[in-house]
Amino acid sequence: SILLLPNGAGVAEKLPLIVVPHGGPHTCMSTAYVPSYSYLCRGGYAVLFVNFRGSTGFGQAALESLAGTAGRQDVRDVVLATQSAIKEGMIDPDRVGVCGGSHGGFLAGHLIGQHPELFKVACMRNPCTNIASMVTATDIPDWCYVETLGPGTYDFSRFSGPSRQELEKMWESSPIAYLANVKAPTLVALGMKDRRVPPSQGLEYYHALRAKGVTTKLLVYEECDHAIDLVASETDHWINIK
Repeated sequence: SILLLPNGAGVAEKLPLIVVPHGGPHTCMSTAYVPSYSYLCRGGYAVLFVNFRGSTGFGQAALESLAGTAGRQDVRDVVLATQSAIKEGMIDPDRVGVCGGSHGGFLAGHLIGQHPELFKVACMRNPCTNIASMVTATDIPDWCYVETLGPGTYDFSRFSGPSRQELEKMWESSPIAYLANVKAPTLVALGMKDRRVPPSQGLEYYHALRAKGVTTKLLVYEECDHAIDLVASETDHWINIK
């Protein structure tokens, strides 16, 4: 993991923390300069980049270990990294949030659902929230199978709809399965032209949170796809997060 601290932060100063699990999931957070997270750091937040098992750069065995364990192994890794950062003594444990897009949004949903006592607020960008309802609407159905059911579970030579047992497993591996536990105020940002994670995923989660009385805000970007990287949209998105 990589912990970014605002300039002048001292040991005696308790900082709010934004935990950032990356998307992919088979990518990584590096030490490269990222303007959006620098913006948050300059605003007084500590920012924790987490490279959970399954990230690139740590060997093939670690990379492949995530297949079939998504929503469990990656969640445990992010929780451990967050707890380790808090133990350093500079983080206010009552002001810990999570911010992520795509698989990072998937993890944000899991973290506020599985660990509501640790993560007090969440920002989700084009999040996968219910794999069972995403599998027949996405352009990466193989992700839905492999990350939840394990290697060799997707036939790339032909399309076939998931079985009832496969759908049950996909639902169990999804953030929506832990919705009853969520109490963290949540920001959901959606690119309405996204084919990777259909905007229906974020809308489903947004309305489910609203129905149970959780403070929730929805940002909709009609001309954006998965990245939400048009200048005006990206700027608005990060201003709302801060």
